[in-house]
Amino acid sequence: MKLPICLFDAKNAVLCPQCEGKVDTGKLTKADVEASITLAKIAKSNNIIENFTLYSCKEFQGSFVLSLAKNDIMTIRQSRTLYRLLQDQFKGKIWLVEAEETDKRFIEDLFFPTKILSINSVWAPGGIQKTKAVVSGRWTSKFPIDTEKVVQIVKNARNLDIEIEFEDNR
Repeated sequence: MKLPICLFDAKNAVLCPQCEGKVDTGKLTKADVEASITLAKIAKSNNIIENFTLYSCKEFQGSFVLSLAKNDIMTIRQSRTLYRLLQDQFKGKIWLVEAEETDKRFIEDLFFPTKILSINSVWAPGGIQKTKAVVSGRWTSKFPIDTEKVVQIVKNARNLDIEIEFEDNR
């Protein structure tokens, strides 16, 4: 398992001086530390997670955005029990995104498993970039993804103003 903090620190839930220094300088966040410790705890009883690579974790108003390796995300998405196991261990909703991905792929990951038809960016006067994502289908009260939360996460994580529109609302 590869984590932002030392594996020894994650397994023992105590930071060494080196990792403590990274937190103090802002290189690592409190969410990075919490997610690393949580994954190490789950890995004790689940050997699939033992092979995961966590690049970072960001927390936005009780939601955790986990940046993982692409293969790890695929593994989680193929197993509902593994996803539930991870979700149960975090205090808020988890969002899985690929590390080092484009803005478009980041938005698609946040909407998984919903299909995104298009993502367009437009430059408004004053150098402001606006992004619009068109989601397949129509919005209902049972839509599984909190679109307001997605807007907040995209704004905070990528500094993009995004507007979400549904295909059938045009």
